[in-house]
Amino acid sequence: MNNINKWRLILGKYSDSRIPFEENNAKYIEMDDLLEFLYSREYSEKDGIKGRGSLAPSNLTVPKWITSIRKLFPKETVEIMEKHAIERYKLTEMLTNKEVLEKLEPNRELLKSILQMKHLMLGEVLDAAKAIVKKVAEDITKSIESDIKNSITEIINKNKSTTLKSSRNIDFKKTIKMNLKNYDIDKKTINVDKIYFNERVKRFNPWRIIIAVDESGSMLDSLIHSAIMAGIFSKLPMLKTNLVIFDTEVVDLTNYVEDAVETLMSVQLGGGTNITKALTYCEGLVENPHRTILVLVTDLYEGYRYNELYRRVKSIIESGTKLIVLTSLDIKAAPSYDKNAALNMTKLGAEVAAITPGRLADWIAKIIS
Repeated sequence: MNNINKWRLILGKYSDSRIPFEENNAKYIEMDDLLEFLYSREYSEKDGIKGRGSLAPSNLTVPKWITSIRKLFPKETVEIMEKHAIERYKLTEMLTNKEVLEKLEPNRELLKSILQMKHLMLGEVLDAAKAIVKKVAEDITKSIESDIKNSITEIINKNKSTTLKSSRNIDFKKTIKMNLKNYDIDKKTINVDKIYFNERVKRFNPWRIIIAVDESGSMLDSLIHSAIMAGIFSKLPMLKTNLVIFDTEVVDLTNYVEDAVETLMSVQLGGGTNITKALTYCEGLVENPHRTILVLVTDLYEGYRYNELYRRVKSIIESGTKLIVLTSLDIKAAPSYDKNAALNMTKLGAEVAAITPGRLADWIAKIIS
């Protein structure tokens, strides 16, 4: 595409009399119609331009529009246009029409939109939405699961011997190496006079990880990653994982922690925030404080009383529980949070940070090792 045609598409049909398409073919005309279908909503009659508020001036419908933009525009451009359609121009049909929904590109932005609008979905539409949530959650899990598991399982020190003698803990590599001096050439066997064992974190005494997530709209990215992290943690034998979400009420999703779809579709975005109530509930889950890590994911804008919040934080920390406060938990880790509350909680002994999922895994690994 040459520069003249690019500028013509950018400026729209109202520039046609001055900058016509240099190659007046059907492809550019169709691209122009597709852009017009969406971005004419930017204008109103008070601007002297009658926007396309209905579908009447065109044969285009939302399903046809979705199909057509995928044929004519690059994938990156399609994702931007879909995002604008949902977030900026409120084309709710994209999320409440099964035919349209199934044509959308599964990605994190679409996942967020589904979670924000799932209350409008019923029947087959809801099933289609859940399929997208599952696909995106699986993609995110695959992208971070290996690194997270590696970080946590590195606490198994394969180079350190232990008195815990179990066949499951045999360090075969070290046992062979240290007994090579006893190799019988004639029999072609190694006479083992000492067996070496690995030091492992024992399943019968796991660390408890309690993840409590603020489900206010501003925390949506962090909430998605928290739910997926909880699912990954729940598969590790050295961790016992609880997942709690909260606004002014507290919902325990621990029974669904391994099902990202059920977890994410349980989220009710918006409303107030009562961090104190959530911490009070989580404190009641603690059985062995010295082997418990409480991960609080929130922007720290408390809707209740801050003094009560600080008292609860102090109680948790003094019990021996490790308290980590994450003001953001996602790939970008760019938070907006109550800095005064963060400072006060740090003074009480909490660890406060905005980090990526990988860094959280490293942090937890250091604590439990």
